[in-house]
Amino acid sequence: MRTLEPRLEKHIDFLIERYSSLESVKQDIIDAYLILEECYVNGGKLLVCGNGGSAADSEHIVGELMKGFKMPRKVSDEYAAELKAADEELGTVLADNLQGALPAIALDGHLALSTAYMNDCEPLLCFAQQVNGFGNKGDVLLGISTSGNSKNVLYAATAARAKGLKVIGLTGIKESKLSAFADVCIKAPNAETYMIQELHLPVYHCLCLMLEDKFFGSDAK
Repeated sequence: MRTLEPRLEKHIDFLIERYSSLESVKQDIIDAYLILEECYVNGGKLLVCGNGGSAADSEHIVGELMKGFKMPRKVSDEYAAELKAADEELGTVLADNLQGALPAIALDGHLALSTAYMNDCEPLLCFAQQVNGFGNKGDVLLGISTSGNSKNVLYAATAARAKGLKVIGLTGIKESKLSAFADVCIKAPNAETYMIQELHLPVYHCLCLMLEDKFFGSDAK
């Protein structure tokens, strides 16, 4: 059984120090992190979906993963050399400014695709269609739903499982279809929608910090 590296535990500890109610889901956060770590170690990507505020959270998560969050993510010397070899002037600017990225896609953000699919097909399957197109075995789907019963998120999770993706749920405290379906579900310990969302942010910030430390920290291999 895989365990969390000791150097990453500080992020979890600091999270619980600030939000003591999250102690009850500490192991779920660790388990979700380990799924994400394995995905990225193996060259996979994260797909994220949700509705309303959870759609905004999906975009927020992608922003933290696709560029530097807390620490600098300089590109490797090898890649910098390849950029400069492609074009000395342009490549130098790229080498100095590009940041390391962990591939992630928010499924709410493709307006032309989404509206075309919703006009021509079943609107509730819009996220599932993108999982069908983007997802590969070894990737991860993070479904965010305060109720855990959002139908479009559940359809996406079903498509993900069928394609060999792991599924992480981020919900409220109540048992739900998503919590029963997911490989790991982090159930924020509240039942009020806005209070659930207030806990979702520090949880996914912690996951992003741990991933950044793992892949771009001073001890990253």
